[in-house]
Amino acid sequence: MTGKLFTSVAAGAVFATASVLSPMVFAQAQQPSNGTGNAQPTQTAPATPDVTKPAPQMPQNNAQAPTPAPTTTTAQAGGYLTEQSADQISARTYMGQSVYNGQNESIGSINDLILMKQGGVVAAVVGVGGFLGMGQKSVAVPFEKITATQNAEDGTVKLTTVETADTLKSAPEFKTLAAQASEKAARAPAAVPGTDSTTTSSTTNK
Repeated sequence: MTGKLFTSVAAGAVFATASVLSPMVFAQAQQPSNGTGNAQPTQTAPATPDVTKPAPQMPQNNAQAPTPAPTTTTAQAGGYLTEQSADQISARTYMGQSVYNGQNESIGSINDLILMKQGGVVAAVVGVGGFLGMGQKSVAVPFEKITATQNAEDGTVKLTTVETADTLKSAPEFKTLAAQASEKAARAPAAVPGTDSTTTSSTTNK
């Protein structure tokens, strides 16, 4: 009786142990083994481009924008002007022309134009003060300070400036090269006339 009881208890213990260990063995059998115990996801390396194949060429647009035609308002033939254009003024138009200030008052008249040897007008010489041209003072006004406005109906030109009569009267006088040479000659000491040291003797025939 005692042997049968012992045998039954032993069989039950073996059955219980097998029931506990079976799920654990089954779980271990389902896990992949990679040698480290932790499964890592497999990554695919990016494809290496084939350097032996030429890169695809993008289509090139060889069409170029048309070059704009040069705009000119000057009639030319063989490199020479043939006609005066609307944006050109003759120097004769400036000569003797009155210059007006912002209050439309005449502050002088142009007596001369100063040009660079390489071309281009530098200044307009304005006669200031005096009466009927007598006793005037010449002032060289920078040409960019003088504006020429042409009447579209009769073609006359009016010259205006930002200068005033007072600023021109107080401005330094302009001197031409000829005037500078005359002043230099006037300041030079006068030459002393040389004395003749030679004596003449006369012989009287007796």
